[in-house]
Amino acid sequence: MATLPIDTAKFTGIICAVAPSPRVANRETGQLKIDRATGKTMYQVGLCLMTGASADVVNVSVPGEPTGVQLGMPVQVRDLIAMPWENDGRHGIAFRAEEIKPLTAPAGKGGGQ
Repeated sequence: MATLPIDTAKFTGIICAVAPSPRVANRETGQLKIDRATGKTMYQVGLCLMTGASADVVNVSVPGEPTGVQLGMPVQVRDLIAMPWENDGRHGIAFRAEEIKPLTAPAGKGGGQ
């Protein structure tokens, strides 16, 4: 399957629109989805991606719990990719990132002090 890297520097802002939650692999048993490469539980976070006058909310999977990420918080996303998929006549785009963390202001900026 093709993966398409997304340049997050092109967005004017990225905000947590839906708080992180563990991804469920089997709804009947409640078994959680595990990342094969890291062995960590996969989490899903709804992110609002803003560019100029438009914004889209996408669900992004990430290995491990995104510590400190809360609803409405600006975040930083590392290695965001889009993966087109098709299954039994249905199709869409899945998003994955290696890390999602709270955005911190660069040293010497903001704060009004």
